Amino acid sequence: MDQYSHGAAATAVGGALAAIGAGAYVVDEKGCIIAVNARAEQLLARPAEDLVGHDAHDLLHRDARGQPMPTSRCSMRQAFHAGSTAQAEGEWFARGDGSLLPVNWVITPYDTGGREAATLVVFHCAQQPQEAGRRPEPVAEALTELERLALLAQTTTQLNSTLDTDEALRRLVALLVPRLADWVVIDLIMERDEVWRAAVVHAEDGRLVHHEELQGPMPPVPEESPMPLSRALRGVASTLAGPKTYQQPPDSGIAVEQRHLFEATGIRSAAIVPIRSTREVLGALTLGRAEKAGDFTTADLPLIEDIARRAAIALDNARLYQRQRKVAETMQNHLLPQLPRVPGLEMIARYLPAPHASQVGGDWYDAFRLPDGATALAVGDVVGHDLEAAAGMAQVRNVLRAYAWSQQEPPSRIVERLDEAITHITNVPMATMIFARLDQAEHGHWELSWTNAGHPPPLLVSRDGLTRYLTDGHGILLGTWARTPRPDATAALPPGSTLLLYTDGLIEAAGHSLDEGLGRLRQHAAALAHRPLASFTDQLLRRVRPADNDDDVALLALRTPMETRAR
Repeated sequence: MDQYSHGAAATAVGGALAAIGAGAYVVDEKGCIIAVNARAEQLLARPAEDLVGHDAHDLLHRDARGQPMPTSRCSMRQAFHAGSTAQAEGEWFARGDGSLLPVNWVITPYDTGGREAATLVVFHCAQQPQEAGRRPEPVAEALTELERLALLAQTTTQLNSTLDTDEALRRLVALLVPRLADWVVIDLIMERDEVWRAAVVHAEDGRLVHHEELQGPMPPVPEESPMPLSRALRGVASTLAGPKTYQQPPDSGIAVEQRHLFEATGIRSAAIVPIRSTREVLGALTLGRAEKAGDFTTADLPLIEDIARRAAIALDNARLYQRQRKVAETMQNHLLPQLPRVPGLEMIARYLPAPHASQVGGDWYDAFRLPDGATALAVGDVVGHDLEAAAGMAQVRNVLRAYAWSQQEPPSRIVERLDEAITHITNVPMATMIFARLDQAEHGHWELSWTNAGHPPPLLVSRDGLTRYLTDGHGILLGTWARTPRPDATAALPPGSTLLLYTDGLIEAAGHSLDEGLGRLRQHAAALAHRPLASFTDQLLRRVRPADNDDDVALLALRTPMETRAR
C-alpha cells in the first residue's frame, strides 16, 4: 500500500473532518497540513489550498502580539512530537486577512489508515477575531464544550478508521470510560433480530475490566414495552434510568436482565440511547455511573446520542464490510481449483488474501492434466485486491485452460494467444504469470518447460538444500500489447526436488529490495528442504511472508519422487 500523499490523505479523512462542528485539520508526521474542514477555512479566512501542504505551526501559530511562536514555547508542538493528547486555551492563530484569531485547541493522535502517523487539531474561536498586534481581553470558555468537541472528534476519527466490529467496540468503550461514566454496556441487534449483550465494561483503578459473566444472548425485544432499553432497541427514544426503573414487576425478559444488570453493577444513574444508522437500529448504548460523581440529566442525552450515531456509522460500515468478506470467501473457494492427482508427484497449493482487503484478489494458481498426459502449471497475478480483480483472474485462468487444452503448442505460444485474447475479450488491464508444462522424460526424470510473463522466477530446491532460480524464459507482462515472440525455457527436475511457483506478495516488503526478498525465500527454502511438502509450504509462508505484507499470496509447490520410473 502506498503511503498517503497530501491529496490522497485529504480525500480519505475529509468526510470525517466534515462531521466535526469546530475547526479541524490533520497534520502528517512532519507537521504539514494534509486535510482541513470547511469550518477551519472559515475561521482562518484561508481556503484549503492555502493550508494543505504547509507547516501548521509556521503558518498559523502566533503569540499575543502577532509574532511567530518559537517552537521551544509551543505546547502544541511539544505534544505533537510526543504523540500525546493535549489542550490549551487563550492562544492565537494567524488568519488569512492578517488578523489574529483567539483560539482554544485540542490535539490528539489520528489514524488515517495509512502507515504514517498523523495528528488531529480541533479548535474554535474564543471570541471575535482582533486586528493583528492587538491583544484582546481574555474571555472565559467553558472547558466542557472543548472536551465535548474533542470527544466527538475522537469518536469520529477513531471509529471510522477500522472495519472490524470488535475493534470498533473496544475503541468506543475506551473513549467513554471513565470520561463520561464508570460503566458502559453495549447491546447489539444481530441476525434475525436477536439481541446480544456485546460489552459490559467497568473502570477500576485506571483500567478497564470486561465482565463477561454479564454478556451474552438477551431475550427478544418486546414490541410495546415502555421500558428504557426496550425503547432504545426499537429506536424509539433515549431515556434516563436508575435502579428504581426496573424495580416494578418486569414486563419482559429484557426487563429481568436489566434489573440483574443494575443489581450486579451498582449503577445508580444510567443514560440509554439507540445505536441507529440511517438504515436500521443496530443496538443500544448504556452509560452508567456508580462511583462517578453526578447523575445523568436530560442535558447529557444529546451528546451521548451524537456519540451513538457516530458509532452506528462505524458499526454499519463494519457489518457491510464483513458481509462482503463472507461473499468474497465463498466466491474465492469456488474460483480456486482442485489440484489434479499426478502419479509419482506431490503437489500442494496455498492462497492467503491481503489482510486489509476483501478475501479475494488477483493472485491465483492452477494445475490440470493435458490431453497428451503432461501436467499444466500456472501461477499469476492480476492487478487489484477486490472482486473485480478476482473476476479478471477467473477470466484469465479460463481462457488459459481453453488454449492449453485445445492447442498442442509450447507454453510461449499458449501465452501469446492468451495475451492477445485478454486485451479484446476481458477487462483485465495488466497481469503477470508463469505457464509451464511438466513431462516425465524417457530417462525417468521430470522435465519442466515454461515461459515467464513478467513474473518472479520459479525456485528449484534439491533434496540436499541446493537452490536455483529459473530465470530463463522471461518475457514482458500481459496486457502491454507487445507483439514480440515470447521465449521458452526447459529444465530437468532432479529426484526429490521441490519446485516453487509463487506471487510477489511472498517476497515484496516495504523498505526492502526485491533481491532481499528473493534472498530470504532462497535461504528459508533451503533450510526447509528436508521437511514433508505440506510442512515445507506452511513453514515457508510463515517465515518468508513479510509481517507488514498488504498483498495477497498464491503459492504452488510440487515435489518429484525420490526414485523415478520411465514410462
